[in-house]
Amino acid sequence: MGAITSAVIAIAGVVLGWIAIEIACKPCLEQGRDAIDRSLNPDYDPDDAVSSDNIRAPLNPNPTTSDLQQPDLVSSSTTYDSIKPV
Repeated sequence: MGAITSAVIAIAGVVLGWIAIEIACKPCLEQGRDAIDRSLNPDYDPDDAVSSDNIRAPLNPNPTTSDLQQPDLVSSSTTYDSIKPV
């Protein structure tokens, strides 16, 4: 009788641990499961997917001419002294 009780307690502990992990890691697990579902779906085309949080979206999608001008990093008045031996 003791072996059956120990087995039931062990199984209950594993089930409760599994439930705790599922609850604690729910967002991460859902994203992973969605990724697996997409990769196993033969009709899924990543080029057709439109996402509002596109990582590769340009930071400035409509640049103006002032945005395209490069700043003058070195002024023309800068002079470089020759290196003198010590």
